[in-house]
Amino acid sequence: MLDILKGRGANGSNGEKIGLGTTRRPVLGLALGGGAARGFAHIGILRTLAANGIVPDVVVGTSIGAVVGGLHAAGRLDTLEAWGRSLQGGMRNILGYLDIRLNGSGLLGGEKLANRLEEAVGETLIEDLPIKFAAVATEVRTGHEIWLTRGRLVDAMRASYALPGIFQPMLIGDRWLVDGALVNPVPVSAARALGAEIVIAANLSSDIFTHSTTIYSHGAMPVPVAAEPEEPTAKRRFPRLFSAEKAMKREFFGSGGRPGISSVMVDAFNIMQDRITRARLAGDPPDLLITPRVGQFGWFDFHRSEDLIAHGTRAAERALDSIQEAIAVLAPAPAGNAPKADA
Repeated sequence: MLDILKGRGANGSNGEKIGLGTTRRPVLGLALGGGAARGFAHIGILRTLAANGIVPDVVVGTSIGAVVGGLHAAGRLDTLEAWGRSLQGGMRNILGYLDIRLNGSGLLGGEKLANRLEEAVGETLIEDLPIKFAAVATEVRTGHEIWLTRGRLVDAMRASYALPGIFQPMLIGDRWLVDGALVNPVPVSAARALGAEIVIAANLSSDIFTHSTTIYSHGAMPVPVAAEPEEPTAKRRFPRLFSAEKAMKREFFGSGGRPGISSVMVDAFNIMQDRITRARLAGDPPDLLITPRVGQFGWFDFHRSEDLIAHGTRAAERALDSIQEAIAVLAPAPAGNAPKADA
């Protein structure tokens, strides 16, 4: 392992103690993209980088990337991984966290998930974290991109993953905030603004859509689609015997081949996020890009955390050589060895 990949030096700098002719370790930034359950892949990426001595000084995340990045910065990543493994029993375990509500500005209250985050980080403030961290969110009324760099960590994470229509917006200061993926799905620019000299980005949507196209002529199917079976008489006559919450959850996920509220919203969000990600990364590309192949996983597949972590691990392993080479090439010039101007 190259010496420049070692962690912070005894003098508090970003590397080994700097002397004449010593190579300074560059400031490493990690930009973690959004993708709901696919964000468990970020855990595999972080673990693999750390195992190879690549420890970021700056972590910026959007949506689930803010959750993973925030817990990593707070030293509580094990808590998220343990929670994911506790859901391995299947989708039934996920349903317990869906506190559906018919009032307010989101289908889910989000309190059950927020409580788990509260248990993990408590009243931790972003400014007290040992590394620089920011969560990206979007202001509802203006569309402003908001970088949350101070205040309660749990509030910043909740604002960053508040998917419009699914979770309620978060009020932080005097701004109502929702999911940061609306404006910056893979926040490379924020990592650079916080001082990162080399930015490693993790994009969770690289293989969801490959080459989208335009279908120039489309119309009705030649055979009409069969109507859904009529609701059983018992349910019509005795609606109170059937759980309203269960019915809402069926509507949430869909049934009988018909997309539910969540799948329509998430698919629409996927399309939008894919287009925005391509544009943002083209205009401000990272120095290195890690792309786990997680397109086959759904946004609510939290019960498949082990597979997702494994995909993140493999993606990071594929990128290790390129990361180490880039750090070696892009490292700042040694002190005292700056090129001399021509006489």
